[in-house]
Amino acid sequence: MGKENIFHKISKAIVKAFKAVGRWFAFFGQHFIKGDIFTKLSFGILGLSNIIRGQIVKGLLFLGLEAAYIFYMIENGVHSLGGLRDLGTHKQGMVMDKKLGIFVLQKGDNSMLILLYGVVALSITIAFILLYRTGLKSALTVQQVKEQGKKPLSFREEVRDLFDKDLHKTLMTLPITGIVLFTVLPLFFMILIAFTNYDHDHQPPGNLFTWVGLENFKTILFSGQTISYTFWHVLAWTIIWAIFATGLNYLGGILLALLINRKETRGKGLWRTLFVISIAVPQFVSLLVVRTMLNNSGAVNALLHQLGLIPQGTYLPFLSDPTWARITVIIVNLWVGIPYTMLITTGILANIPADLYESARVDGAKPVTMFFKITMPYVLFVTTPYLITQFIGNFNNFNVIYFLTAGRPDTLSYYQAGKTDLLVTWLYKLTTGQMKDYSFASTIGILVFVISAVLSLSTYRKTASYNREEDFQ
Repeated sequence: MGKENIFHKISKAIVKAFKAVGRWFAFFGQHFIKGDIFTKLSFGILGLSNIIRGQIVKGLLFLGLEAAYIFYMIENGVHSLGGLRDLGTHKQGMVMDKKLGIFVLQKGDNSMLILLYGVVALSITIAFILLYRTGLKSALTVQQVKEQGKKPLSFREEVRDLFDKDLHKTLMTLPITGIVLFTVLPLFFMILIAFTNYDHDHQPPGNLFTWVGLENFKTILFSGQTISYTFWHVLAWTIIWAIFATGLNYLGGILLALLINRKETRGKGLWRTLFVISIAVPQFVSLLVVRTMLNNSGAVNALLHQLGLIPQGTYLPFLSDPTWARITVIIVNLWVGIPYTMLITTGILANIPADLYESARVDGAKPVTMFFKITMPYVLFVTTPYLITQFIGNFNNFNVIYFLTAGRPDTLSYYQAGKTDLLVTWLYKLTTGQMKDYSFASTIGILVFVISAVLSLSTYRKTASYNREEDFQ
């Protein structure tokens, strides 16, 4: 039943997508049929209907933007879009200059710039299509207003509306533009890199890279090569780390909040303040200090020597042994993460109805029973979204691993990764190390996103917070 339900949802999503595409194309046909001669001419001369019917400034803006797009496409756009086909053909190198009789450097194509300019041209084209659709809609709207015997809004009136009833559109324009320019386009560029062979052997401008389809995904997932071996082992450790880092911090925070909230505990505010201080101190400072203390020659090993707990000349390999290092990062992460959960849980515990505990005591329930039957279900119901968010955050936790161990200890059995590297820190090493395998890094980035999205969405949809939200009072 579960598989059938999933396939049913996928098929419904595909049908909805096709219907949306159909409605998109039907828009142009409907507007062409409904439009008069000037609206039909607006399909070629954008803004003509507006100009003819008195919206001169608005019509000229549409016409000017259309002209600017055509000029851009003639000058650069068509060439940039064409470059996406092969990402360059002329390789940089030394060639013989027959006139000079010597070898000279011949400039070649830069695949990275070709891909970048192609993405820009594609983005501008998509933006123009949206503008074109808006212009046609405006053309038919002003036609219908005229047919009803009404006066179309002037440019000044439309601008005034943008700061009145359409203020939300004005306020959202800048942040949406920023998201598109600084988030969507870089992500799209990164995704395209995953389908190329942009690695240490294909570094522009000296060498070209080209499209390889799904080859990088096959190499990482199924090739059996060192990089595939590294991916599956790093993924396994990433999942183990995320489970322990999330679970221990969550339980530790709840238990700490319960301990501080006990009637017998004195100085509750003091204890909370002491733990909050660990949040106030920048995380990377705490981690760098701990890394220094836990080095083979650090303060902790020196203290153990002085106390006679370990022989001179030996040390506890907190960060140099794979097993010790993995246990160490999990334990150190408790200091970083527990206070957050403690603060959140403290507010939730205060909202649990006292009647529930009183009724449980009357029925003879012990503190442990009340914890598992009342406190834990209530807290878990409220904090499930937070718990999922923390799990995904730990799955992509760069700071703790990088500042504490930098992925070490290193190993020759992994491809540019250490024994404590997570997928996200390994991705970072692939792009900043000597090899600079950008295509593999982009591929891993896509896989991390897919894994995170599947885990978070599938888990949340099965929780009580999603299925029985109306039961929470």
